[in-house]
Amino acid sequence: MQDHILPGDPPVAVSLRRSARARRLSLRISGTDGRVTLTLPLRARLGDGLAFLQEREGWLRDHLAQAPSLIHPAFGGTIPFEGRDLLLCPAPIRAVRLDGDRLLLPPEPDRLPARLGAFLRGAARDRLATACDRHAARIGRRVTRLTLRDTRSRWGSCTTEGHLMFSWRLVLAPPPVLDYVAAHEVAHLERMDHSPAFWAVVGRICPGYEGPRNWLRAHGAALHRLRLG
Repeated sequence: MQDHILPGDPPVAVSLRRSARARRLSLRISGTDGRVTLTLPLRARLGDGLAFLQEREGWLRDHLAQAPSLIHPAFGGTIPFEGRDLLLCPAPIRAVRLDGDRLLLPPEPDRLPARLGAFLRGAARDRLATACDRHAARIGRRVTRLTLRDTRSRWGSCTTEGHLMFSWRLVLAPPPVLDYVAAHEVAHLERMDHSPAFWAVVGRICPGYEGPRNWLRAHGAALHRLRLG
C-alpha cells in the first residue's frame, strides 16, 4: 500500500499497512522515530481507514506535538554523547577530536553527518569491546566477534558461537547503561535465556544493573532521535 499524506499544517506522512492479525483499525506513533502507521485488517476498505484517520487527526497532532523533536546535527548544535550534550564545532583539523564538552570536526557541513557517524561508531566499538572483554573474563568466557548495527527493536544480541551484536547508539547513553548492556549480552555466553540463573550472572558481573536497565527502559527511545542520514 502507498503511504498517505494527511493535509494540514504541517502535513503528516502516514504509513499504511495491512495485517492478517489485525481485527480492527489502529493508529500508532512510533516512540523511536515518530513514524505514524495506520494498520488495517486484510478485508477493511481503504476508505474506512482514511475516514478513521480523519476522525483521529486531533489526537494524532496533539501527540506529535508532544513528541521529542529529532536531532539533525549541524555546527553550533548539540548531540548526546555518553549522557551529556556535545557542542559540534568546526575547526581547522583533518580528523574529528573530542575536546571536553565540544566535538571538533573539519569545517565542511556537507560531510558532518558522515564524520560524526564514524566517530560515534568508533567510540561505541572501543567502549563496548573493553566492557565485553572485562565482563567475559569474569566468567571465564570469550567473545569471538563484536559487530555494531543501528537496530530498532533490541540493544544487543548474543549467539551460541559467542558473536555479540550491539546498537552503536548505546554510546549516546550514560556509560553505566552501555556497560549494563555489554554485561547482559556477555551473560548470555553462560546462559542463553532470561531465567533467574541468567540474572544472577548479570548481577555478579554488573552489580547494581537495575538502575541502568530502568534508565534504558525509560529513555532508550530518545537515543533514536539523532539522525545521521
